[in-house]
Amino acid sequence: MEKVIEIARKAKRVSYALAVISSKVKNKALLVMAKALEVQAGKILAENKKDLAAAKGLSPALVDRLTLNKERVCSMALSLRAIVSLKDPVGQIINSWERPNGLRIQKVRVPIGVTAIIYESRPNVTSDCIGLCLKSGNACILKGGKEAINTNRAIYQILEKAALKSGIPSAAINFIDSTQREATLSLLSLSDYIDLVIPRGGEGLIRFVQDNSRIPVIKHYKGVCHVYVDKYADLKMASEIAFNAKVQRPGVCNAMETLLAHKDIADKFLPEMIRRFCEADVEIRGCPKTCKIVKGLKKAKEADWHTEYLDLILSVKVVENLDAAIEHINHYGSRHSDSIVTGNKANALKFLNMVDSACVYANASTRFSDGYEFGFGAEIGISTDKLHARGPMALEELTTYKYKVFGNGQVRK
Repeated sequence: MEKVIEIARKAKRVSYALAVISSKVKNKALLVMAKALEVQAGKILAENKKDLAAAKGLSPALVDRLTLNKERVCSMALSLRAIVSLKDPVGQIINSWERPNGLRIQKVRVPIGVTAIIYESRPNVTSDCIGLCLKSGNACILKGGKEAINTNRAIYQILEKAALKSGIPSAAINFIDSTQREATLSLLSLSDYIDLVIPRGGEGLIRFVQDNSRIPVIKHYKGVCHVYVDKYADLKMASEIAFNAKVQRPGVCNAMETLLAHKDIADKFLPEMIRRFCEADVEIRGCPKTCKIVKGLKKAKEADWHTEYLDLILSVKVVENLDAAIEHINHYGSRHSDSIVTGNKANALKFLNMVDSACVYANASTRFSDGYEFGFGAEIGISTDKLHARGPMALEELTTYKYKVFGNGQVRK
């Protein structure tokens, strides 16, 4: 795969120049790029129709992830403008101090360098990643999935052309125009040129990248997200939060996959909640206690508690208490996003402190685990790792740091 190697080589070369481009130039480019998306939305949607026509065997939820419309294209442009409004992290002095020998030391944010993003389905990832990498001074190499190849290519071509017109150097934004696995394997071997790999997609893709990469990987693992309804919950609030977390957009990683209910409110809460889910065509898979409270449900198997359905399917379990809910989440969850609904402040704080996930919520839907919703403009993805980034990855998470040391002739004795 000589073409992949050459793309990575050029990206590495340009990354040094990109690291010192001014915020003014980057912001101007992002605004031009946002406008280009809106002006050429018709081209993007025409290519998206080709991908949708070829989308056979995908669930409705996954088709939704693939689908673009004018509103979603405008949302992509809005995200780029939001990135413009954010402070540029490059050059930020994190800390500074002076040593007794007169050396002045600064810890300063710098771009990571060259970031490769390997992803599936959602074409808006193409725009978000390009925008965030550009603002944070990183060269990027994008490798999307075959299901969105036409849409991804169109978005890349529009944004790259706009960036070049705005003074961004060639090879700062790159796209692997191939659906072959060999191209991915080649990309993952190029540790001399690529500094970081970020996979976004299903469990199979994440594991493939992790198992085959010679480059550091930040995983954006599956989202087995939970909502726990505590004994002190406002049940109307709980119903709204749980319904939103599951039904609003079930094919995304921050959708709820398991609902936990405290035993003291289960008899009152679950019948109406499950009726509402069933009216929305959600298939319920219940624990024995849930199946006793609501007749006719499919029984949950052990594998269900581990599963990211990305579909209108929900596991439901009755738990003894808050401790049991926390234990269940820490055992079966994916360290992504989990929520408690409660009117008890002590219980809320205990949940937030003891659930080992990137994003933990009290009285809010897990659907807010999103870079734009967090005020980051967009996101590269949601990291379920602990090093070096966790949760929605945006500008700061695409930087590392260096130490700048200022002297006046000091030598070590």
